[in-house]
Amino acid sequence: MTESCLTFDEPPDSPEEACGVFGVFSLQAENVAKLTYFGLYALQHRGQESAGITSFDSDGTSYTHKDMGLVSQIFNEKNLNTLPGNIAIGHNRYSTTGSSKIANAQPVVVPTRLGSLALAHNGNLVNTANLRDELLAQGHELSSSSDSEGIAFAIAEAVNNGENWIGGITTALRRCQGAFSLVMATSEGIIGARDGYGIRPLVIGQTEDGSYVLSSETCGLDIIGAQYVRDVNAGELVWIDKSGLTSHQWLIEALPKLCVFEMIYFARPDSVMNGESLYSYRMRLGKALAIESAVDADLVIGVPDSGIPAAIGYSQVSGIPYAEGLIKNRYVGRTFIQPTQAMRESGIRMKLNPLKDVLSGKRVIVIDDSIVRGTTSRKLVQALRDAGATEVHMRISSPPVTHPCFYGIDTDSQDQLIAATKSVAAIAKIINVDSLAYLTRESMLKETNVNTGNFCSACFSGDYPIPIPDRLKRTKLILEPQL
Repeated sequence: MTESCLTFDEPPDSPEEACGVFGVFSLQAENVAKLTYFGLYALQHRGQESAGITSFDSDGTSYTHKDMGLVSQIFNEKNLNTLPGNIAIGHNRYSTTGSSKIANAQPVVVPTRLGSLALAHNGNLVNTANLRDELLAQGHELSSSSDSEGIAFAIAEAVNNGENWIGGITTALRRCQGAFSLVMATSEGIIGARDGYGIRPLVIGQTEDGSYVLSSETCGLDIIGAQYVRDVNAGELVWIDKSGLTSHQWLIEALPKLCVFEMIYFARPDSVMNGESLYSYRMRLGKALAIESAVDADLVIGVPDSGIPAAIGYSQVSGIPYAEGLIKNRYVGRTFIQPTQAMRESGIRMKLNPLKDVLSGKRVIVIDDSIVRGTTSRKLVQALRDAGATEVHMRISSPPVTHPCFYGIDTDSQDQLIAATKSVAAIAKIINVDSLAYLTRESMLKETNVNTGNFCSACFSGDYPIPIPDRLKRTKLILEPQL
């Protein structure tokens, strides 16, 4: 799901990122907010709307700084120095539930009888409306529209009714239905927890001085020199304080169902899942794609960045040379300057630019990780033809996306997903390629080299591991099965 849009005004032709969470507990360091800053910097790909850090000092006082924008825009030496203490958590946000505004930025901080609780959430609840109604009826004043605030207040409710931190968190999590990887902090320590299916990732690391780290991905550990210890398991809660790490299985009937799109696209290629870098997995996807859908051509190119490993794998198996045919402007952030209609028509290319001398006169196989709407794929193909490609064959290293996600990925309603209503042949015609092929779902799962039942692939199959309430289904217009 590359950011392969070529113009100012088109959204990416892909589901948008999940959020990133990070936390540090140290017995020695006095300002772990800076470590958290670097962790969030490594996780920036998971969310670019807002970022925040909450720290706790030795007196139990919490300090928070959060704002809209990128990590490097929000934080500096001055404001990081206002976040003292040996405990800190942080969050990068891409909104999936709740609008894009500062009130929904995280961490969420709520008062309890045991002191403040800070919470950072990656994922999406499917019972948000019911949970909010219950909390409002209990007298809580919710200030945002995010499901994350609901989780925090549910914990506060349980703690204020007499439970300790572990008991209160466990009680609250059992009220939550959906996907959540949580990093929380109190004046005593940090807590990590995953839903009963482990849909969103969360890992544990440790630094040389014994500090513990929680991160959405291992790349967040790498940047601060922490060593990977293990994943937080599905249905597990880990409590980290001055005594070390203790594990509590808050849901005994847990069943691992990691989102397979984390492996295909969302997580960084240098992050490790299932014992190997995702770069290796994505290369294998390309190799399988070459076996399943060979075509005669002169060049294989990948759509930067996530299509590149699969393109290299495709090239290795097919024997067709790999080349860089598209250059990505890696310094493009959000822009609020709107182009004129004349600029749109002239095809201003903000993010990707084709190399004409590489593509001219060539039959090209272009590898991407997904097609969702088809709009920017069509523009990409046209750009390749304008650069002189005589044939354009598109290969996708995942199956057709036919169903929306309700677990923390921002997807269109089903009627906007091109593969939900169009055949592969029809999509090929719409995006103007000479041929189009997708990787089969069987190969996508087989190439993980682990139990194929350990993944959520509902966006490809419609088989949702956590039931979706009808009121939520209506927000994304689930279509009747095609006969």
